[in-house]
Amino acid sequence: MYKYLNNQLTIENRKSHTYSVSIIIPCFNEEKYISTCIDSFINHDYPTDKLEILIIDSGSTDNSKSIVKEYSKKYNFVKLLNNPQKYTPFALNIGIKNANSELVMIASAHSSFSPDYIGKCVSKLQELDADGVGGTLITKVKNTTKMSIAITKVLSNRFGVGNSLFRTGVEKVQKVDTLPFGIYKKQILDEAGLYDVRLIRNHDIELSKRLISAGKKLYLLPDAKAVYYSREKIKPIAKNNFRNGYWNLLTVYYTKNYKSLSIRHFVPFCFVLSLILPAFLTLLYLPFVYISVVSLIIYLTALLFVIFKTDKTQTSIFHLLAVFITIHFS
Repeated sequence: MYKYLNNQLTIENRKSHTYSVSIIIPCFNEEKYISTCIDSFINHDYPTDKLEILIIDSGSTDNSKSIVKEYSKKYNFVKLLNNPQKYTPFALNIGIKNANSELVMIASAHSSFSPDYIGKCVSKLQELDADGVGGTLITKVKNTTKMSIAITKVLSNRFGVGNSLFRTGVEKVQKVDTLPFGIYKKQILDEAGLYDVRLIRNHDIELSKRLISAGKKLYLLPDAKAVYYSREKIKPIAKNNFRNGYWNLLTVYYTKNYKSLSIRHFVPFCFVLSLILPAFLTLLYLPFVYISVVSLIIYLTALLFVIFKTDKTQTSIFHLLAVFITIHFS
């Protein structure tokens, strides 16, 4: 745990600060978010002389690169690298290969981190003899509207995201199958062969699955907090989730291993199939339509029950309904 005594770090956490950490942040057109992310590390409790912030830009056409360059002029531990291959797994691998620290942290330009995030993760990494440790996400938005608030609530709800524990939270330290913004021993990432660059999405969980298959241990902490700034409108959410579903199938195709993902990644696909497939089969045998009807009734009943229990402060039933349906069907 990250503790203070008379405003001084405890011996336990001073010891954790002997480890250097390279923070890897892929970036593409993130001018609205990148400063918030970098500032959260500059204002961190972890000593900056033990930090290295590597922002890997994938050809931004906005002011992202200029913003990062200004930080690098002021802080020598902030560095800008280029990713000519454009896609995120390439950027992450470039960051890992250029990291000069014993530990590597994978971050997102869309996020910010509590001042004690790194200290808590590094301390637990030692205490648990773990290979990777990360914290839970608090989903927020930069601009508050009824739709954006609905999106944050759905992305933090088990009915919305399944057993994605880093989104819904945990009450105690728990072994998990993936980490959102984990801190890893650099050596184990090198040994695993880094990220699979064929996977434009799902490269993170696929690598986690490989690590676990190799006997590595990943833990989620309840009290290390990161803020993730979500998309704020329904169309970008639909587009993003459609791509996620598309890459769920491609991930299995490329890796030839269904265990590269978790069951939760295929639940929406199976649900939509339960509606569409019986509907087609009614051409052969009309009673098949009842399967689709029953599946839809069960879904809508569960959905309305969840929405009824969800806090609707600053949003509405309509907006929650729209987001849940969009996420599940797209």
